Amino acid sequence: MNLSATILLAFGMSMDAFAASIGKGATLHKPKFSEALRTGLIFGVIETLTPLIGWGLGMLATQFVLEWNHWLAFVLLVFLGGRMILEGFSGDDGETTKIPQRHGFWLLVTTAIATSLDAMAVGVGLAFLQVNILATALAIGCATLIMSTLGMMIGRFIGPLLGKRAEILGGIVLIGIGAQILWSHFAG
Repeated sequence: MNLSATILLAFGMSMDAFAASIGKGATLHKPKFSEALRTGLIFGVIETLTPLIGWGLGMLATQFVLEWNHWLAFVLLVFLGGRMILEGFSGDDGETTKIPQRHGFWLLVTTAIATSLDAMAVGVGLAFLQVNILATALAIGCATLIMSTLGMMIGRFIGPLLGKRAEILGGIVLIGIGAQILWSHFAG
């Protein structure tokens, strides 16, 4: 795989994390760049690891991984998205609720895992190609770091415009990503 194909693959794999991080940024109270970078690092590290895991699994049990990864991503994203939607509707009784300054580490890790399962499936496919899996995984992780950090900063500006609806919209985006993963599996 040449450099341009690797870069295209890397940024293609980062789009789910980008969309999710926009929603995450929109639900925070004016997230600082350090919080955006923290989110980008978490998403980037996990997005680096999942193709490596997929590559290893591809060497062992390709069929099992390909049969179940879309369902796992779908369930995780629907769960997280549903939780965000419920939280978006709670506290709408006129009370002012405190908007968090940052997301919990494990919430970000779970979201990052859910949005990076497609990278694991790509890693399975890469097991059958003559590619440098370390360089490819690092490219995917770096692209995700950039896109997730950028997404958080975009969400910072969208959040005040949407208010509490930002969390609802973020949940809908996560559910939409899960549905798209499931749809692309069955359609393609």
